[in-house]
Amino acid sequence: MQRQRTFSGTAWETKAGYCRAIRVGNHIYVSGTAPIDEQGGVFAPNDAYAQTKRCLAIIQKALQNLGADLPDVVRTRVYVTDIKRWAEFAQAHQESFGEHPPANTMVEIQALVDPAMLVEVEVEAVCDVDR
Repeated sequence: MQRQRTFSGTAWETKAGYCRAIRVGNHIYVSGTAPIDEQGGVFAPNDAYAQTKRCLAIIQKALQNLGADLPDVVRTRVYVTDIKRWAEFAQAHQESFGEHPPANTMVEIQALVDPAMLVEVEVEAVCDVDR
């Protein structure tokens, strides 16, 4: 079965040996995506909502590179460092998926690679085979 990969160009992909997303048939798996800005730093430190939106924008671009988009997402996993801020993370998620809600899990974790990161998001999508 053919595999198609896309990369976002962050240093993490090279350092850790992974791609941003991979398409296998009509399934797309997007790696855990952190809120990285264009210069490689953390986007919007201490802003849970903005960081989640940034993660989802990076994910959307990866999906589009592979012939899909956010409405094709069937599962999201949101890893957060402070579950008490769940409403901020959830608002960004709802705004992105409101009309096409996927299955979702939000889990509090101890930490991410950079202490300024509050969230990391991974998704799975299913799209038409011919796209």
